[in-house]
Amino acid sequence: MTATLAPLHVPSAQRPEIVRETSAAGAISVEQRLSFAELAYRQSWLRKAVVLAVLAVVWEAYGRWLDNPLLFPTFSATVEAFATAILSGEIPAKALVSLQTLAIGYGIGIVLAALLTTLAIGSRIGTDLLETLTAMFNPLPAIALLPLALIWFGLGQGSVVFVLVHSVLWAIALNTHAGFRSVSNTLRMVGLNYGLRNLGLVRAILIPAAFPSILTGLKVGWAFAWRTLIAAELVFGVSSGSGGLGWYIFENRNALETTNVFAGLFTVIMIGLFVENVIFANIEKKTIRRWGMQH
Repeated sequence: MTATLAPLHVPSAQRPEIVRETSAAGAISVEQRLSFAELAYRQSWLRKAVVLAVLAVVWEAYGRWLDNPLLFPTFSATVEAFATAILSGEIPAKALVSLQTLAIGYGIGIVLAALLTTLAIGSRIGTDLLETLTAMFNPLPAIALLPLALIWFGLGQGSVVFVLVHSVLWAIALNTHAGFRSVSNTLRMVGLNYGLRNLGLVRAILIPAAFPSILTGLKVGWAFAWRTLIAAELVFGVSSGSGGLGWYIFENRNALETTNVFAGLFTVIMIGLFVENVIFANIEKKTIRRWGMQH
């Protein structure tokens, strides 16, 4: 004769120091819908748009308070002049001239920076050469070389391209070289174990690992090149037979068309915002953020 023992039901221990919040149905609530304000705050483009809107309101208010269009036009008057110049085709033509010159100088600067950093990463002599050249020429303002460039290349696009290359080259080379040097020896050894040498190692290992620093150099180089170009056109005027945005600003300043001067400056700012927040932002999103290198 066998006896069957009934299973014992041991009540679960309740710990008084733990507070459990349950919903009306008795289940633990783990989700909470974000409010519209919280969802909007998470959008970077919307936060930046709010900042720009506030700046525009301050600009408009100060212009109306000053009430002197010759000295400081309002934001609405600047936008009106900007729209008029866009419709007439004047600003697009000037911007195209400037951007074409910028693309040439920026491209040449990137190629030269890539050659210098590849040489520097491959030999100690190359490293010494890059460090010496950057110590010599990086502190030298690009616009200070323009008088010499005018003697060497004449009054035209060549002179402006020369100073653009100078402004781009050292910023990109310094950041790229710093990024290459920060790559861990483990990654280098992995590449060597796979038989990668010289350019193959740079392309497959060093460039992806150092890309955040490279992208920073590209951003800094773009900013230096853009403001150097506008300054060169402001000071020395025409490039390649027709003026760019800097020349447009200079001409309107001489004619005391302050509203058009502000419209030209507004165009420079808008192009800068587009390059930074659209082009470079998309590159970051598709590369270093996707790779988990940036939050």
